[in-house]
Amino acid sequence: MTKTTGTSATSGLKLTISAKPAAPVKADLLVLPLGTRDIRKEGVEALKGLGLDESALTDFKGNAGDLCLLYRKASGKGGSRVALLGLGEGKSNGDYRKAFETLSKKAGDLHCGVVVVDCSGVGDWAKHVKRSPEYLAGVIVEGVVSGSYRFDRLKSGKLDKEKKKEADLPKSVVELVLAGCGDHANEVEKGANAGLIIGTCQNLSRDLVNLPGNYLSAEELADAAREAGKRGGFDVTVFNREKITELAMGGLLAVNKGSQDPPTFTIMDYRPEGKVKKTVALVGKGVTFDSGGISIKPSAGMDEMKSDMAGASVVIAILEAISKLKLPIRLIGLVPATDNMPSGSAQKPGDIITTMSGITVEVGNTDAEGRLILADALTYARREYDPDVIIDLATLTGACIVALGMKVAGMFSNDDDLAEELYLAGEASGEKVWRLPLWDEYAEQIKSDVADVSNTGSKGAGTITAAKFLENFVEGHKHWVHLDIAGPAFAAKGGGPISGGTGFGVRLLAELLRSWC
Repeated sequence: MTKTTGTSATSGLKLTISAKPAAPVKADLLVLPLGTRDIRKEGVEALKGLGLDESALTDFKGNAGDLCLLYRKASGKGGSRVALLGLGEGKSNGDYRKAFETLSKKAGDLHCGVVVVDCSGVGDWAKHVKRSPEYLAGVIVEGVVSGSYRFDRLKSGKLDKEKKKEADLPKSVVELVLAGCGDHANEVEKGANAGLIIGTCQNLSRDLVNLPGNYLSAEELADAAREAGKRGGFDVTVFNREKITELAMGGLLAVNKGSQDPPTFTIMDYRPEGKVKKTVALVGKGVTFDSGGISIKPSAGMDEMKSDMAGASVVIAILEAISKLKLPIRLIGLVPATDNMPSGSAQKPGDIITTMSGITVEVGNTDAEGRLILADALTYARREYDPDVIIDLATLTGACIVALGMKVAGMFSNDDDLAEELYLAGEASGEKVWRLPLWDEYAEQIKSDVADVSNTGSKGAGTITAAKFLENFVEGHKHWVHLDIAGPAFAAKGGGPISGGTGFGVRLLAELLRSWC
């Protein structure tokens, strides 16, 4: 069986699943995945089958992401370029994701459009990670799609003469063939298709985060949600300033006061056919650029504040992913959006605003703006839908980076079971979260003498006091999670293999929502 199973319109990747062996398939790159367990035995056999000498294994350790390129005389059986791909111990999803992300990046650098992977070991691989071949195939394809990511849409190429010579060559994997799947071919096909959807949607999130502020206003972010709705088949409604004012969303309106562009409040609603297992509301912070407002930020690193809408990008992306996966979950996405700018009309430190909930807020610092727009969105989610679960995502505090670094998100919840499910989803997806407390003692830090609450707290525990602030606006909802993704949402240049938007949160939420089905 050889079957072309899917093509992503947005990523351009074509998937082909084959039960037949990999070697005869014509390819720009033939990939032999090898783990550290039986590297000699499996490697020697595979190399001999391709007419290659086993000496290639001398320095190849097989660690996750290790890559060894070999060349052979071109023949009718496959191409001349062969890659040994290290899977490490192969005991975790992360080993496979890292390996295939590395492979995909290298294939793009080598302009290898057609990549064939020998998946004859997929049954054994799945046993080692204690997952099904279907699940593991999804992880593999997610890795390939992630590794293929490039953000070059704003490059003219006029100054790069070398690139002009390569203009007609593939910049990423165009076709991925998972060959040698044998009896697991149908499972692999199903999982690979899901992985293609999730990986492509994660890259959509990255695209939105990487767009600079002059390319992504609140209205343009709403347009991105509309386009996702067209692709995924879910409803999108966008409230303009007039409607936002009618709803008395004082937090969103206050942050927008300094802007030349109007705010938006976007509602995405995926309603599955048949019985609904859960109704989940997702809220994403959509600050398209955060200067800090009157409490202006230092200039160093301010350019990265285009990423302050990462939470919104995740919500848009996961709505598209879940609708395409056709999960039996009603999913509502809410995105309050504006930029945060200083001007003569901007809100000022010391101002007191009234949110949609009726709660008054003393603005201690205009750079603590994300919690103000989230407050209105959380109130709207609670009152309008009363969902089974509310999850908000926001690049909310630098304090979370101080506490947990750049790789892990802070998690706050009033539901122990839900928090545990999200923790496990983080472990499986590789997008890890760590729970921090919501004890009542922290509420003392955000008390105000002149309003119901302050948007800033006394010194210390800044990420916790931000979460305590938000807790006021879920209005007693018992199944709420706040995710502070300030660290992992954006990778500074030189900080690792990925720079720019990471799409953190898409795989995490996909894992959680799929576990409920």
